[in-house]
Amino acid sequence: MDLFALTRALIDIDSVTPNELAVGRFLHDRLEELTRKHGGDVTRTEVEPDRYNVFARWGRPDVVLSTHMDTVPPFIASGEDDEHIWGRGACDTKGIIAAMITALESLLEEGVRNIGILFVVGEEVDSVGARKANEQAPGSKYLINGEPTENKLGLGSKGALRLEIEAHGKMAHSAYEELGDSAINKLLDNLQALRSLKLPEDPVLGPSTCSIGKISGGRAANVIPDYAQASVMLRVVGEIEDLKKLVLSAFDDRVKVSMPVQTPRVLLKSAPGFETSIVKYTTDIPKLTNWGRPLLLGPGSIQVAHTEEERVSKKQLLEAVELYKKLVKQLQKEAA
Repeated sequence: MDLFALTRALIDIDSVTPNELAVGRFLHDRLEELTRKHGGDVTRTEVEPDRYNVFARWGRPDVVLSTHMDTVPPFIASGEDDEHIWGRGACDTKGIIAAMITALESLLEEGVRNIGILFVVGEEVDSVGARKANEQAPGSKYLINGEPTENKLGLGSKGALRLEIEAHGKMAHSAYEELGDSAINKLLDNLQALRSLKLPEDPVLGPSTCSIGKISGGRAANVIPDYAQASVMLRVVGEIEDLKKLVLSAFDDRVKVSMPVQTPRVLLKSAPGFETSIVKYTTDIPKLTNWGRPLLLGPGSIQVAHTEEERVSKKQLLEAVELYKKLVKQLQKEAA
């Protein structure tokens, strides 16, 4: 199966989180073929029922290629034209998986060893697969993580701080507001205080950002609301503990705030001969700290990921294969 056919085959397997079982089996079988042909071994590690990470190695790996196998909803089957492959996961990250496997096959044919490849579940929700994998690191010195960077090495990625904000009140008839206690008013006051904060900036990663992604609450237009809730995502460019203190200073005691996602920013390794960029999104890298010094590289643009127009350039897929091979060889020389 060539690079483009493999990309389409992967896209056509529905792997919307947490439905990664079928794609995990497909990848395990594909890597098992390579271990039969070139030695090595492949393992599936259960993360949760019917959810498995897949890891293969040839020798004791100095360098490991890695990305996630899950996608965001909805499932979109593959399509193809002269320039692009389309569909859910085309760039995030089915095309990356195909490029990594194709590069790995070529490296093995050339006799390169001491390499590995890791595919994890759950990156799009909670990085549960990466956290599990971090308990079983093979002692590698470098980790090449795959996300859409348009084939430029990411010098850094922003972290993420998710807030869940709740307000409680008392229901009443809307004509008698004084008899009730509006949870929505409490929530809106606190969200406005959050939006008024001056957030940190970083000379490399740029500004922090704050997105109020979801608001819900209330019963009806003529009922004073007794409950309201909001979900907020901040992108972290400085020390996450400093940002948490700043954010909490915006809220009063009329709301309850939790922080279920706390992912620090990451500054990454560069390599000679590679174009570089900065990415605003968060990756599995902060959860894979035991897998060696991280690098970030992959074909495709994050700007079309998670959209109905998700696609990956065929030219970039082909380029990515050669870039992954070049980077693995370069890092192995450094590790020697």
